[in-house]
Amino acid sequence: MGVQQAMEALSERASSIRESLQKSETITDNMVSILGSFDHRLSALETAMRPTQIRTHSIRRAHENIDKTLKAAEVILGKFDLTRKAEAKILRGPHEDLESYLEAINQLRSVVRFFSSNKSFKSSGGILNQTNTLLAKAISKLEDEFRQLLTNYSKPVEPDRLFDCLPNSLRPSSEPGHQGDASSKSHAEHQKCLATAVYKTPTLIPPRVLPLLHELAQQMVQAGNQQQLFRTYRDTRAPVLEQSLRKLGVERLTKDDVQKMQWEALEAKIGNWIHYMRIAVKLLFTGEKKVCDQIFDGMDSLRDQCFADVTANSVSVLLSFGEAIAKSKRSPEKLFVLLDMYEIMRELQPEIGTLFGSNHCIETRESALSLTKRLAQTAQETFGDFEEAVEKDATKTAVLDGTVHPLTSYVINYVKFLFDYQSTLKQLFQEFNDADSEAQLASLTSRIMLALQNNLDGKSKQYKDPALTQLFLMNNIHYIVRSVRRSEAKDLLGDDWVQIQRRIVQQHANQYKRVSWAKILQCLTVQGSSPSGGGGPVGGDVGGGGLSRAVVKDRFKTFNTQFEELHQRQSQWTVPDSELRESLRLAVAEVLLPAFRSFLRRYGPMIENGKNPQKYIRFTPEDLERMLGEFFESKTWNEQKR
Repeated sequence: MGVQQAMEALSERASSIRESLQKSETITDNMVSILGSFDHRLSALETAMRPTQIRTHSIRRAHENIDKTLKAAEVILGKFDLTRKAEAKILRGPHEDLESYLEAINQLRSVVRFFSSNKSFKSSGGILNQTNTLLAKAISKLEDEFRQLLTNYSKPVEPDRLFDCLPNSLRPSSEPGHQGDASSKSHAEHQKCLATAVYKTPTLIPPRVLPLLHELAQQMVQAGNQQQLFRTYRDTRAPVLEQSLRKLGVERLTKDDVQKMQWEALEAKIGNWIHYMRIAVKLLFTGEKKVCDQIFDGMDSLRDQCFADVTANSVSVLLSFGEAIAKSKRSPEKLFVLLDMYEIMRELQPEIGTLFGSNHCIETRESALSLTKRLAQTAQETFGDFEEAVEKDATKTAVLDGTVHPLTSYVINYVKFLFDYQSTLKQLFQEFNDADSEAQLASLTSRIMLALQNNLDGKSKQYKDPALTQLFLMNNIHYIVRSVRRSEAKDLLGDDWVQIQRRIVQQHANQYKRVSWAKILQCLTVQGSSPSGGGGPVGGDVGGGGLSRAVVKDRFKTFNTQFEELHQRQSQWTVPDSELRESLRLAVAEVLLPAFRSFLRRYGPMIENGKNPQKYIRFTPEDLERMLGEFFESKTWNEQKR
């Protein structure tokens, strides 16, 4: 019973659900029908609206296009106006108002850029041609202005203006052939002064003009006229620089020109060349570099090329003279000017390296370095020539009085001058090897001294009188030693060398005494005298010591004759050094006077007691001492008689 009721209840519910679903489906169908009707109406409405939408969009786009066209036209008209105004400025030229002229060029360039990027415009091609033509004309006028401005302010520098830029020690004095106060100083002192000298760079172009030239140069480079700018600058500045040097006195000389010159004239030209090199590098080239740097600031390659080409010929003229000297025939007197030339090239090397440091200046740098090396090489070869010339000197100059030979004084002065160049010589030696430069200088000096002594030994053999041979060698070696002791050569040659040479001087002095005075002293010796050596006469005809009156007379006569001959001859000889002269006289007196006094005391009474004693005893010890004081005074025979 209960199950059946439940089944009936479920059946009723199912029927109810079916009815509900059927109603819902009906409602849905109705809604779909209504919505379908709406969709149809909307589509119809959209179809009806589409023509209106299309007309509205077209009108909007037309308005936008009109706006764009009007704006473009406005810009184009602005460019036309800009071109017209720029053209007016270009036609007036840059001379009156350069700033405005440059502004006009920049405006034309902006016009060119605008139409180049808008070639779709109908007339852009024609406008570009017209503007480029105007721009080319403007740049051409700019080139003319650059050339005119550079030419107007490029004038050769007068020598006096350059001299005013030099330190006082290098300024020419009123005395010809001298520079400032340099002549009163030694070479070494002069070099020290130069190391701290201050140079004033000359103003080659007024500073107010340089910014204008810089602006013009920049514009020409921007226009692609770099090569034209380079040629204009080079062709204007190079001749002016060369003219400045010519006014100073610089001239191109060949090796043949140098060979034909007398030494005095050539020496003067070399001195001038050293002065010119210093002025050219430290003043003119430095000034030219300063001008170049300012005009071509920011244009590095062009700047370096311009400086290299402007200075090229001037450098060539200066260096060619140095090369001509270095290649000319070597001679000893050229050594010091070669050292001077080498010195100035060494002094200027830092400036040359800085000024001509770019790749465009490689040839100039190499030429300067090559000349420095060439001068060093020629100087070194001249050393060898000098050493050989000293040893082989065969001059027949007779030194009759035994004094210092001209060769000796020449060589010693030469060596003294060498030591004025001591620091330069050490640098020069290092050009070729890394050995101790001081040791090389000492070796060179020793070899020259040895060559001189060997030559003097040969010259001494020309004397027939062996005493004069010894006096000659004594004088010359003494002169060498004294000169070395008073110079810087002493430090290099050393005390041992000096002591050895002094002993040689003493040996020659001793040899002179032996050769000159041994024979006359024999007249005053008592051969076979008794050991007691009694001084008084012991018999009528035989004096103390066993000499007969006749022998004593003969001894006195021989002594008189020999002493007079020695006095006559050796009074004409010379010992130029007063200290050495007195020393030699004293050495002779210390031997001669005691021997004469002893002989006179012993045998004088024997003669004095006979007839005509003055015939035999012609001199007193005081006479001898006085006459010895006349030895080595280089007196002539007539002076002696007086």
